[in-house]
Amino acid sequence: MNEITTEQVSQSVDAIYRSESRRVFATLIRQLGDFDLAEEALHEAFTAALEQWSRDGLPENPRAWLVSTGRFKAIDAIRRRVRFDSTLAELATRLDQGTTTVPVEEEGVEDDRLRLIFTCCHPALPPSTQIALTMREVCGLKTEEIASAFLTTPSTIAQRIVRGKAKIRDAQIPYQVPSLADLPERLDSVLSVIYLVFNEGYSASSGETLNRPDLSAEAIRLGRLLIELLPDPEVMGLLALMLIQESRRTARASPEGDLILLEDQDRSLWNRNQIDEGRALVERALASRQFGAYTIQATIATVHADSPTAEATDWAQLVALYNVLARIEPSPVVELNRAVAFAMRDGPTAGLEHIDAILARGELAEYHLAHAARADLCRRLGRTAEARQSYTHALTLARQEPERRFLERRLRELG
Repeated sequence: MNEITTEQVSQSVDAIYRSESRRVFATLIRQLGDFDLAEEALHEAFTAALEQWSRDGLPENPRAWLVSTGRFKAIDAIRRRVRFDSTLAELATRLDQGTTTVPVEEEGVEDDRLRLIFTCCHPALPPSTQIALTMREVCGLKTEEIASAFLTTPSTIAQRIVRGKAKIRDAQIPYQVPSLADLPERLDSVLSVIYLVFNEGYSASSGETLNRPDLSAEAIRLGRLLIELLPDPEVMGLLALMLIQESRRTARASPEGDLILLEDQDRSLWNRNQIDEGRALVERALASRQFGAYTIQATIATVHADSPTAEATDWAQLVALYNVLARIEPSPVVELNRAVAFAMRDGPTAGLEHIDAILARGELAEYHLAHAARADLCRRLGRTAEARQSYTHALTLARQEPERRFLERRLRELG
């Protein structure tokens, strides 16, 4: 133990909570077998850490200390409740004897968070619940952040999470990584979860900062773990996509934290190691001829990464790739991105026609980036009144401060 001040302990506990809490939580679920009990034990452990570490100093392995403390706190809590519910006596005894650990044959992946992802993504749960539950329980995102990723309301997400946890408990869904034979059918939901987590880290849905590096780093870590478990072409495609997008992080914001668009970024700041790793993964996925939407998106990202300037970008190739993506995985957001590619290849009028058609269907009415894209094309065409109206609409929907500042700056530039 090392002696440190109370303030240093508080700062250390905060930092450890940010970096380790979800790992501790996942391990506690494995040991305790219950979401709510593990959540309660997690908070009890961190509360105890503030008190004990101020007195004794930080332990050599804070994560292990937190897991052990949380487990004992949970056992104590269950024992106190035994007098009200005798059925808990057996659980308390079993936990005390340590018989809830994962059997040896299930130890193929040494990562409790990956186990937790597969539990949350069990086929017995609806896909929307799988993703919402995993984002909340594995990554600790708030319901508001998840709702933004889903383009829905926080109350809807909260209901999905509650129902998902109840289903896992009532159906006794096992906390384990499925067998290799069962992995492929479970993979789509897991990939969706990882990518949504990455997106929240790459471009935060709300708040003061443009991104949350801890989340995107965690998504990439999970992607690497998943490749070790199942070297599927789409796993390669997803990891490639995340790496190439992540390579632009430093160039995406000014020193003051303001948003810099792709066309204005200093490309010398892009991380070439991540781009090279991503490109190699894309080539492996494409060579398999069994790739899907993530590999196509990664290929699109590679085209941008290989372009020395925005003007030199092969927009014709990007339109063709978006056409393929729209067939594989049709969605209004894919259509919006394709519309932007049309605008860059054929001119703003062509892109604007596509965006107006999307908005006319009402599918992206609450998506601020659709209105921001429309505003930009109107601005380029000199349709100032329409541009101002669309920028204003986008501003009412945006919840991330750097994006709001960008939209406000555009409005000021219009006069």
